[in-house]
Amino acid sequence: MEHNQQPTQFQEMDSGEKRLNELGYKQELRREMTLFKTLAISFSTMTLFTGITPLYGSSLQYAGPASLVWGWVVVSFFTCFVGVAMAEICSSFPTTGSLYFWAAHLAGPKWGPFSSWCCAWLETIGLIAGIGTQAYAGSQTLQSIILLSTGTNKDGGYFAPKWLFLCMYVSLTLIWAVLNTFALEVIAFIDIISIWWQVIGGLVIVIMLPLVAMTTKSAAYVFTSFEMGVDSTGVSSKPYAVILSFLVSQYSLYGYDAAAHLTEETKGADKNGPISILSSIGIIAVFGWAYILALTFSIKDFSYLYDPSNETAGAFVPAQILYDAFHGRYHNSAGAIVLLFVIWGSFFFGGLSITTSAARVV
Repeated sequence: MEHNQQPTQFQEMDSGEKRLNELGYKQELRREMTLFKTLAISFSTMTLFTGITPLYGSSLQYAGPASLVWGWVVVSFFTCFVGVAMAEICSSFPTTGSLYFWAAHLAGPKWGPFSSWCCAWLETIGLIAGIGTQAYAGSQTLQSIILLSTGTNKDGGYFAPKWLFLCMYVSLTLIWAVLNTFALEVIAFIDIISIWWQVIGGLVIVIMLPLVAMTTKSAAYVFTSFEMGVDSTGVSSKPYAVILSFLVSQYSLYGYDAAAHLTEETKGADKNGPISILSSIGIIAVFGWAYILALTFSIKDFSYLYDPSNETAGAFVPAQILYDAFHGRYHNSAGAIVLLFVIWGSFFFGGLSITTSAARVV
């Protein structure tokens, strides 16, 4: 009598799950994320435009273009060291808790619980605040799009009042919350769209804006000019003004820990998590500097950017730079509106990714 026996197949344990077992940590989430999907979410959390665009005007006003341009280089340089350290720890402790879990283990049995508690709450507060800033800046961009689409500030365009601005703000946060109720595969798919949206859109803006602008600033102005707006900022100390101008870089180069929050859902997380962290920092550092240079070279009139009577009501400096460039060459604002929509998309995707990270922490 023949017995047809089916060979038993053993599935090799994922390297990330194996590392969790070594730590005595039980695997709770399904591993569905590939390296590219994890990178997409991490990149979308940092986002190319969302840190630079809302703070560009204020940072430029504190100490001028040179401080803004070189500040990005300095902050990017030191952020790389933070990223390398975080990637190394992520490889050793590939857990969804990430930062507060790491703090608990690295601080030792005496200080571990307190360190973990502090880290968890600080991170939670930071992520919740990050959702708010994304929604605010996204609403600000949408406000400029509406203004330029209905005319300009000088031609009777519609400048969204505070109540409508608040409605846009709340709507964005609710949309992100609803989308995060779907499976992670849906979020990952949206973030794959996000990474291509920002890379392609970033290339278009970085290349097109200086080419379209009829008047551009010299390299000497961009790389060596320090201009302090004492009357508008109230800051008369040069060192302090330079430090404040670094805020745009510090705000932009954060969020790369998003990859760490997804390690329990990432295949080969002990390797792919760190790769996602370092890759996100590298891409944003290069593209972000190029975006800052494109905006700064394309400035037409520095003081006019902040004039409340200009075409964008002095409310959003990047929008005025885009308007000056396209209106100067084509005598309409269509190009500026399209590029502002690309930037707004970055805020939408970024807010969604930060909400995803916040949900994992909570």
